[in-house]
Amino acid sequence: GGGIRYYPPHQRHPRFLPGWSDVERRTRIAESRWPGSDIPTGGDTATAMLTCQKDLFSLPPGQHYLNCAYMSPLSKRVEAAGIEGVRSKTTPGNIVPEDFFSGPDRVRALFAELIGSSEPSRVAIVPSVSYGMGIVARNTTLTSAQNVVTLQDQFPSHMYAWRRLCSESGADLRVVSSPPLGTARGAGWNEKLLGAIDGGTALVAVPQVHWTDGTVFDLDEVGRRARDVGAAFVIDGTQSIGARPFDVGRLQPDAVICAGYKWLGGPYSIGAAYFGPRFDGGVPLEETWIGREGSENFGRLVDYQDSYRPGAVRFDVGEASNFVLIPMLIAALEQLADWGVDAIGRYCADLTKELIDDLEASGFDLAEQKFRSQHLFGIRVPGEYDFESLKNRLADGGVSVSLRGSAIRVSPHVYNDRDDVDALRKALDL
Repeated sequence: GGGIRYYPPHQRHPRFLPGWSDVERRTRIAESRWPGSDIPTGGDTATAMLTCQKDLFSLPPGQHYLNCAYMSPLSKRVEAAGIEGVRSKTTPGNIVPEDFFSGPDRVRALFAELIGSSEPSRVAIVPSVSYGMGIVARNTTLTSAQNVVTLQDQFPSHMYAWRRLCSESGADLRVVSSPPLGTARGAGWNEKLLGAIDGGTALVAVPQVHWTDGTVFDLDEVGRRARDVGAAFVIDGTQSIGARPFDVGRLQPDAVICAGYKWLGGPYSIGAAYFGPRFDGGVPLEETWIGREGSENFGRLVDYQDSYRPGAVRFDVGEASNFVLIPMLIAALEQLADWGVDAIGRYCADLTKELIDDLEASGFDLAEQKFRSQHLFGIRVPGEYDFESLKNRLADGGVSVSLRGSAIRVSPHVYNDRDDVDALRKALDL
C-alpha cells in the first residue's frame, strides 16, 4: 500500500537533495520508501468497488470510446505529468544527474509490483514490443531441428522477430490456428497450443489475451509445458497487463514485454519488459552509456567499463531517462495501483454483462465465458448480418470500437458508463 512521490526536476523536494548520497537516494526510490510520502500507490482503493472514473479523463461528450485495446486516452493526471515534463526542459539546469536514474527506477518498481515480481532490477525500459522481442531474438540461438510456437493472427510485433529467426536458422515456425467459429474456440485453441509444444520446441511466444478478440490463454499450463521441454516462455502482455491479474512468480516466464499506451494508460513509444534468469548476461540491442557500471558518476564516463549495471538495465533503450515520457508512465502506473487491477476487471465485467448476454441470445458469436477476457472481447456477426450498415451506425452514433480480423473488438475501461454501452447496443440493433 505504501508508495513514493516522484518529483520532476522543477519540483525537487527540499528534503531529497541535502545530505543524501547518490546510493542512498536511489535505494530509497527503488525500494519505494520515500520519507514523508503522502501519495499512496495502492492501499484500500485496490480492493474497493470502482464507480465510473470518467471525470478523471477529458473524453468529449457524445464520444463513446469503447476502444482501449486500440489506445487508452490519457488521464488528466498523466497529461499533467507530461506537460510538467516538457516544462522541465525549459530549465535544464534543474535537471541533475540523479534524475537520469530516479524516474526509470520508479517505473521498474511500479511495473514489477504490477506483475508480481519482487525484483525491479529485472525490468527494462523499452520503446515498443518489437524492441523487447528483438532483445529476446538476439539472445536466442536456434537450429534447423527446432521450432518456435506462436498463434494465428498474433500481433505483428510479436511475430516478425520469430519469422526472421526461423528463416535464418531453418527452424520451423509453428503457427497454431484457431478452431472454426461456432465451436468452443477458446478451449480448442488452448488445447491445440499445448499440443504444438514438443521436445523440439525452443521458444513459445504467446499473449495472455489475443489482441483481436480477447481469447484468454491458460498461461499456467502453457508455461508448465514450455518448462517441461526446456523452451523459452515469452509473453506479450500488452493487451492484458493493467486490466487482468498477472503474476510472474506463478507463471515463471522468461520474458514479458508490455507496451505502455494501452492498458497501462501511458503515452506512446514507451513500455516495460521483464527478463528472467534465462537472459541474465544477455547482449542488448544498444550499448548505452547509462547501462554500464559507474554511470552515476558523470565526471568519469570516459573511464569506459565493460561491465553492465545489475539486472535488465543493460536492455534499456537509449535515452530511457526521457523526462517527458517517464513521468507520464509513472503517473499512469500509480493511477493503476490506486484503482487496482482486480477492480478494473470487475468494473468492466459488470458494465458489459447484460450486453454480452443479449449478444449471445441474438446469435452473435463470442468466445465462451471461461476463455473470454472481461476487458476485451470480440463480437462476430451472423452470416447474414449487414456489416457495412453496422459500421455506418457505429460512426453515426459516435461509438469507437475496432475491426480486428473477423471480429468487432470491444474494449471498455473505467471511464466508460452505461450510456456508452447503450450507444453500442443501439448500433447493433439490440
